[in-house]
Amino acid sequence: MNSRKEIEEYLYYCQYQKQLDEKTIRAYKADLIHFIDYMEVKGTIDRENINAYLVKLHNLYKQKSVKRKVASIKAFYNYLEEEQRIALEEGRISEENQKKDINPLRFVKTKFKEEIVLPKSIPSKVIERMLCYLYSVKSCECISAWNEKLILRDIAVIETLFATGMRISELCSLKDEMFDLHEGILCIRGKGGKERFLHIANEDVLRTLERYRAKYRTDIKRHGYFFVNRYGDRLSDQSARRMIHKHTKEAEITMNITPHMFRHAFATLLLEEDVDIRYIQKMLGHASIVTTQIYTYVTSKKQQEILRVKHPRNQMLVENEKITQFCIE
Repeated sequence: MNSRKEIEEYLYYCQYQKQLDEKTIRAYKADLIHFIDYMEVKGTIDRENINAYLVKLHNLYKQKSVKRKVASIKAFYNYLEEEQRIALEEGRISEENQKKDINPLRFVKTKFKEEIVLPKSIPSKVIERMLCYLYSVKSCECISAWNEKLILRDIAVIETLFATGMRISELCSLKDEMFDLHEGILCIRGKGGKERFLHIANEDVLRTLERYRAKYRTDIKRHGYFFVNRYGDRLSDQSARRMIHKHTKEAEITMNITPHMFRHAFATLLLEEDVDIRYIQKMLGHASIVTTQIYTYVTSKKQQEILRVKHPRNQMLVENEKITQFCIE
C-alpha cells in the first residue's frame, strides 16, 4: 500500500464527497503525515510501533489533541476498509483479500481521560463596553468616510458573532444569499456542511447589518460573500482576529478577546438566563449535547459567585460574644 498516495486520495474524498472545511482537511493531513513519517522510520505499521507512537503523542500533546490525532488516523483506515484497500482483520481474510494489508488500528485499544478545559467567556459588561466604544467611534464627527465604512464592518462582524454564537469560520463563509435581513433569519453552514437556521432578534443589530450591506453592496455582489475585508475581498479568520484584538486594545479592555470567545459568551449568558440547554445545543450546531454541557461548568462558577454574594447566611454576624451569651444562659 502506498500510504502517501492513499492519504491524498482520502483527503480528496473528504473535500469533495464529505465536503469538510479547509481547516479540518489541513488538520487531517498534518495528523496523517505525522503518523506516516513516524512509521516509515520504524519500518512497519504494527501494534508495537503504533503503541510506541501513542506514547510519543501523550508525551507531546494534551489529551484532547491526542484524541483528535488518533481519530484522524482511525477515520483514514476506516475509509481504506470501506474502499476495500485493506482487509478488516486476520480472522476474516477471504481468498480475495489474502494479499491485502490488515487494518492495524483493529488491534490497538485507546482510552482517554480528558481534562476539562473550561471555555473562556466574555462578561456582558465587557461586550457592552466594546460595543459602546465602536458605536462612539462611528458617530464621531471627525471620522473620515473610509474609516466610518471600516468601523461599520467591524461592528457588523462583532454584533453578528455575539448575536448568533457562530464560529468565526462560519461567519467568514457566509454568503449574501444566506441572509434574510427582512425576516431576521440567516442560514449557517457548520461542520460537515450541516446547515442550521438562526434568528437575529435584535433590531439594532439588524439595522447595522442592513447599513453594512448597503455600503458594501458592490463588493458583496462581486464574490458573493457577506463579510469583506478592507480590499473588498472575502474576510478571513485571521483578519477578524486582528480586528478584534485592535479594538479590544483601543477600548482599554485588559482581557485578551478572540472571536471564539463570543461563541462562549453567547452560550454562557443564555444559560445564566435559564435557557434550556437543548435549545442552545441546536443554536450552536453541536451534534451532541455532551459538547454543550461544558458550559454548565462555567455557569456553576456564576452560581458560586451568586451564593457567595447574595446568600443571607453571608450577611449574618455570628460573633463569639453572642455564642458565649447563649452558653451562659
